[in-house]
Amino acid sequence: MTRFVRKHESVLLLVLVLECAIFGVAGTNFLTTPNAFEITRLSVEIGLIALALTPVIITGGIDLSVGSMMGLTAVVLGGLWRDGQMSMAVAVGVTLLLGLAGGSLNGLLVTRLGLPPLIVTLGTFSLFRGIAEGLTRGIENYSGFPSQFLFLGQGYVGGIIPAQLFILVIAIIGFAWLLHRTAFGRSLYAIGYSSEGARFAGIPVRRHVFLVYLLSGLAASVSAIIYVAHLGQAKSDAGSGFELMAITAVVLGGTSIFGGRGTIAGTVLGLFALVVLQNGLRLAGQPAELTGILTGALLLGTIVLNRFSTASKKQAVVYGDTEEIEVKNSQVAVLSAVIIIAALIVAASNWMLVRSVNRNSSPAQTNGAAPPVPANRIQVAMMPKAKGDPYFISCRQGAEEAARELGIDLLWDGPTDLDPAKQNEVVEAWITKGVDVIAVSVENQAGISTVLRKARDKGIKVITWDADAEENARDFLINQATPQGIGNTLTDEAARILNGEGEFAIVTASLSAANQNEWIKHIKARLAEKYPKMKLVAIQPSEGDRDRAFSETQTLLKVYPQAKLIMAIAAPAVPGAAEAVKQAGRTDVRVIGLSLPNMNKPYVKAGIVESVVLWNTVDLGYLTVYAADALTGGRLKRGDNELTAGRLGKIEIAGDEVLLGAPFIFNKQNIDRFNF
Repeated sequence: MTRFVRKHESVLLLVLVLECAIFGVAGTNFLTTPNAFEITRLSVEIGLIALALTPVIITGGIDLSVGSMMGLTAVVLGGLWRDGQMSMAVAVGVTLLLGLAGGSLNGLLVTRLGLPPLIVTLGTFSLFRGIAEGLTRGIENYSGFPSQFLFLGQGYVGGIIPAQLFILVIAIIGFAWLLHRTAFGRSLYAIGYSSEGARFAGIPVRRHVFLVYLLSGLAASVSAIIYVAHLGQAKSDAGSGFELMAITAVVLGGTSIFGGRGTIAGTVLGLFALVVLQNGLRLAGQPAELTGILTGALLLGTIVLNRFSTASKKQAVVYGDTEEIEVKNSQVAVLSAVIIIAALIVAASNWMLVRSVNRNSSPAQTNGAAPPVPANRIQVAMMPKAKGDPYFISCRQGAEEAARELGIDLLWDGPTDLDPAKQNEVVEAWITKGVDVIAVSVENQAGISTVLRKARDKGIKVITWDADAEENARDFLINQATPQGIGNTLTDEAARILNGEGEFAIVTASLSAANQNEWIKHIKARLAEKYPKMKLVAIQPSEGDRDRAFSETQTLLKVYPQAKLIMAIAAPAVPGAAEAVKQAGRTDVRVIGLSLPNMNKPYVKAGIVESVVLWNTVDLGYLTVYAADALTGGRLKRGDNELTAGRLGKIEIAGDEVLLGAPFIFNKQNIDRFNF
């Protein structure tokens, strides 16, 4: 076994060295001391979970609930501090106890009731996340934590060493000692190899398995504390997907998913192989979709290399039965191949969607010749909320058009779904890369403002577009329309359809999305001011997903049968809501909202969607890049009244906001004139 483990770790170390060599050439500022520490900082939250999952998996178990436990402990921490008026130290202590309680629940169900760990932790995965969302109603977002606490996640010792790195180092040493230098640790291998044999050997199997789940819950709560300090906000979706990344790191490090084999050193190497891959791709300016593809390829390649390296040393295999190992390795290889194929399908579909938008949109005309390409091209890094959202795909089309005209290098990257933590990670990479301008469509205002302020401190210009950050975290906001204008237009349209009275419901994107919440605030104000007989009965999230909007609308139609209008204020939510109304046969219900014309033409023509309120999304992306260029060139500064933006001509500036213009109403009479 020792020889096998050393071989696997040597192969993984070689993979890690190759990654560093490749990204050292392809990635800007990759081989620098600050980036090395940035890699370790990005490793902490997932690393703590991966370390705790290593002994769990060695025993033949699994814990899928750690990410959800992060979400629960994060909101409890925020609630105890803000609403419970507890000191930060007491709130942290209670949070750690809650993590131990969650781990104890898993351990008791597995050991005392004999339930399969997969089923138990799948259940608590939903339980913990559900409690977190119930406590916050999916809306509450705790922020404004004291600076001493935030230093744990955002501070640097000596100006370069991340403060949280010390916790990861202590955890690595502690778990390595526990697993490899104690009788307790050695007993875990025996349990994973054969729990019955371990029991006959006098090992208290139940007690030891219970303890590893206890440690897993504790590690999740520690990770949540660091996560909150890192982002500066506590929200119920904290830790989403962390369990899968942690399990991948553990398995990549050589721990057998069937139990009986694994090391802490292997887990650490697997962790850094994943984080280096993620960081290197961003510094090389590659799209985020490649991370999933190459993670699967990395896992598959390491297993294949390891299989060849141990093929002639059958005595090194822990199970002793060579045929059994061949079967298990092939199973993992097949799973990895499926991951790669799925990621390729997602990437290809996104690429085809971009091509489709570009092909179907008429080319923009410019006023005169394009400006000459400057000798030193500026680099603008632009981030949407979610890359696959058609709304942002059309924005990208305009951004790329402007970048071609101006001779700018445009980096377009971001999360594939609504994930504020991923937005922060991408911005951190852009800071390391040293781009000239960062332009972000903000998903969570409190969560991203800290890292945007860090970018400004480094001399990088910061623009927000579509949705704003805190005012001192950016230079300018590119505002597609004022929140009041959007709220008033939507409310007036609803009042026109309902004749000024009746019930309606809203389907939004995320309940924490800054721009949607601002629109809703003005919708409520408009109702109180002009339409007292209209009643907003519910606000439901779609998480930027058409299918989720479809199911939420189905529920709304059943719970509120008197509601005669659905107002969907996210691009995919409008067609999702319209399809639900269509399938329900509710000819008495109409749908309005903010979306793209092309997504809704069939429903508009069928009379299900009465109207779509929006702005020209292509122009929004176009204006953002022009503003970024003007900001770096000194042609855009506070106090200016207007900006010349290519084919858009003169654009109004109001304070620190660049205004695209008033919202437009698309309906059955005019929608065929637009193609985006």
